[in-house]
Amino acid sequence: MAGLNETVAKGLAAYYEYVAEDLHKWVDPLTNEQFWRKPFPYGNSVGHLVLHLTGNLSYYIGARVAETGYVRNRDKEFTDPHPPHKDEALKAFDRTVAMVAATIRKQSEEDWRKAYTAEREPEAENRFQIFVRCAGHAYHHVGQIVYLSRELART
Repeated sequence: MAGLNETVAKGLAAYYEYVAEDLHKWVDPLTNEQFWRKPFPYGNSVGHLVLHLTGNLSYYIGARVAETGYVRNRDKEFTDPHPPHKDEALKAFDRTVAMVAATIRKQSEEDWRKAYTAEREPEAENRFQIFVRCAGHAYHHVGQIVYLSRELART
């Protein structure tokens, strides 16, 4: 029988992988033009949300837990005048989710309780909390991506 640490790691890693699969379900059918088009005069494009999720996970998990050295430019996630092609943005997202899942699987029972700090993240006190908060954040934005993708398919 698996111990609690293994159960937590397996479940959290699987959840991040599920989020990535769900994102691809909605994003893969979009053209590069649709990926970057804002279907409404307000809000973001699907592409900018994918860049944001990649930056969020790369910083909060990659830089702060896995110690990847990632340096985040959050504003650029939403304003880059020369964003990457859809395929490149999705490859970067997939690499980031794989890094998150691998980092989760490496956590020992003691690691989950380690103190956690990061810019713009006053609520997460330990590693377990940041993994949970980032998972919720990711799925929140996947919900927005579902809505935007449906609108883009209509137009």
